[in-house]
Amino acid sequence: MRVRINRKMGALLALGLGLTASTSFASIMKVAQTAAAPGACGEWTGYRTFVERFVQADGRVIDYSTPTQQTTSEGQSYGLFFALVANDRATFDRLLAWTRTNLAGNQFDAQNARLPAWQWGRKPDGSFGVLDPNSASDSDLWIAYDLLQAGRLWRDTSYTQLGEALAKQVVSHEITTLPGVGPMLLPGPQGFVTAGITRLNPSYMPLPVLRGLAHEMPDGPWAKLADSAYKLVKTTSPQGFAPDWAAWQGGQFVVDPKNGDVGSYDAIRVYLWAGLASSADPLAKPWLAALGGMRAKVAQTGFPPEKVSSTTGAASGEGPLSYWGALAPYFKSLGDERGLGLAREHLAALDTHLPGHEPVYYDRVLGLFGTGFIDGRYRFDEAGRLVPSWRNACD
Repeated sequence: MRVRINRKMGALLALGLGLTASTSFASIMKVAQTAAAPGACGEWTGYRTFVERFVQADGRVIDYSTPTQQTTSEGQSYGLFFALVANDRATFDRLLAWTRTNLAGNQFDAQNARLPAWQWGRKPDGSFGVLDPNSASDSDLWIAYDLLQAGRLWRDTSYTQLGEALAKQVVSHEITTLPGVGPMLLPGPQGFVTAGITRLNPSYMPLPVLRGLAHEMPDGPWAKLADSAYKLVKTTSPQGFAPDWAAWQGGQFVVDPKNGDVGSYDAIRVYLWAGLASSADPLAKPWLAALGGMRAKVAQTGFPPEKVSSTTGAASGEGPLSYWGALAPYFKSLGDERGLGLAREHLAALDTHLPGHEPVYYDRVLGLFGTGFIDGRYRFDEAGRLVPSWRNACD
């Protein structure tokens, strides 16, 4: 399973700037706002910064905050998505080639698509390679989706065929059936079903991605999986807060026996995916309604909690910049102008670079999802198809 690095840095460090406690919030925002991102048309400076600082020339996305200098299939999948939004086919192809060679052992074509290993990096002996061969199903979904959308937007069937092949591998190895619920995505092929307990991750099933897969592959389980994912989120978020992990046991969704009911660095993406869904999607409004606790908490305190109990609503800490990136589309879709304004203020820090203070991987990727959406660089239609600004508004 994947381990999310705890990136709590304190209130000021949550801005992703690494400033000292003596630096005032006003001065931080003054610097940040001078480098605010442009609108939907024009250079996407945040994306360029991501590529320059996190993507090697060979197409490897690196999380420098980890001791192993790890690359994850998550990072590769998000990089592919951002490259597509930016209409940067050269970077897309570099990312894809690195993934094929290093995470899928060169078994990554339409005739032989292997699920990519989720973690690659420095081994104990100093060499670099696969650290955990298990795959991560959310990344697999994203990569399949990226490829299908690339095939459509760039009119290249080789992407489409690979995306279809990968999606079929997800169906074969990473989807189970829960009685009375329907198809459900396992976090990976190995290690999540033991002793009558099936462990699940609510952040692994973005509604727009599932809709997009359903549109491109209508014979698959994707539409029913969207319904199952909504049931999971609604049932396991009784206070309006999603947990990082949950479980299925004895015919019902229960608190995860390993990680408990905490919602933090994984769960923050549940709000992001809900915010990105098209308002025309029949599940969009109820999905957002099931997650109302976060909106209420931010309205009360002015910031998202770093950790929260999904069963009681008890909260602690202050979430870092990545949380604001995830919540910006959530606030926008809810019509919460105050929450969206707070998110914009904090996210302005993403386009600020101070010497000696490098951006954090998770801040950057969730920040790109959030700012890209609220600035109009991309959206998803009701069928889950990606609509990048370069296809219409920027012509």
